[in-house]
Amino acid sequence: MKDSSSSLWTAQILLHYHADMFTRMLKLRLLNAVAPAYFFTATAVTFILHFCFFIPTLFPNPDTSPGGSKTLHTVFFLFLMFNALGNYIMTIKYPAESANETGVPVCSPHCSDMVDAHYLLNGRHFCKLCKKVILKRDHHCFFTGNCIGNKNMRYFIMFCIYTSCTCLYSLVLGVAFLTVEYSLSFENPLTFLTLLPFSTGYFFMGTISGLQLFVVLMLYVWLGIGLVCAGFCCQQVLLVARGQTWCQMQRGQLVDNHSPWRNNLMDVFGTRWILGLILPVQTVETCTDEMDAQKQD
Repeated sequence: MKDSSSSLWTAQILLHYHADMFTRMLKLRLLNAVAPAYFFTATAVTFILHFCFFIPTLFPNPDTSPGGSKTLHTVFFLFLMFNALGNYIMTIKYPAESANETGVPVCSPHCSDMVDAHYLLNGRHFCKLCKKVILKRDHHCFFTGNCIGNKNMRYFIMFCIYTSCTCLYSLVLGVAFLTVEYSLSFENPLTFLTLLPFSTGYFFMGTISGLQLFVVLMLYVWLGIGLVCAGFCCQQVLLVARGQTWCQMQRGQLVDNHSPWRNNLMDVFGTRWILGLILPVQTVETCTDEMDAQKQD
């Protein structure tokens, strides 16, 4: 009787564990689909606002606008967007999986790692979302829908840099548009903090237009995305300079890396790193050899 109760209790625990794992994985898979859709939607909206509202309003005369040339601002914006989208595509094009492993390891129920990944050996992780073994896995990026590792770390960092710059530039032009078109004043530092709640109230009162409210909302979207990307960029550059990954830091694993920080950065950005700063092109040979992962462990 005692053995039967113990077995029933164990079965209930396992059932609860698998149900919890299924729920978590379902949420992560949903986020893995929603995040890229959100990114592309925000990108399309940014394009439309820039070319249909911001630039025509702020630079009505191409050559005599006081804020600068309309062509110059257009080219600069396209340059930022080209690099942001180009590095985004390169991050997806060069995934971080190991080409030497095709089998799918089975994660133990007692795995101490996060629900989305299972640590193997020598800097290798099995990502449960990608269903692949990842070499030098740093983290799973939901905005790109794949893992960031040894092959695509440079593209991810450059994607964060240019996305942050694009959001900052859009934020500046959005504030200028609201100032010129709707005579809003941003001289008071508290204006930006109270802008969204006041604008929402004025919209429902019929005082302001839907376009003005939408632009105000996008200001906060650009600010949020820009700050998040800037934070990711600083974190990843610091980890790369230390020769460490985010997975290793989460596990409390100290990396005995004797290479100088310059060499660690060169391993990721390549010898043609200057070219990689202005164009989303490959500047370092991608390596799939498992022995490279052992340098980090």
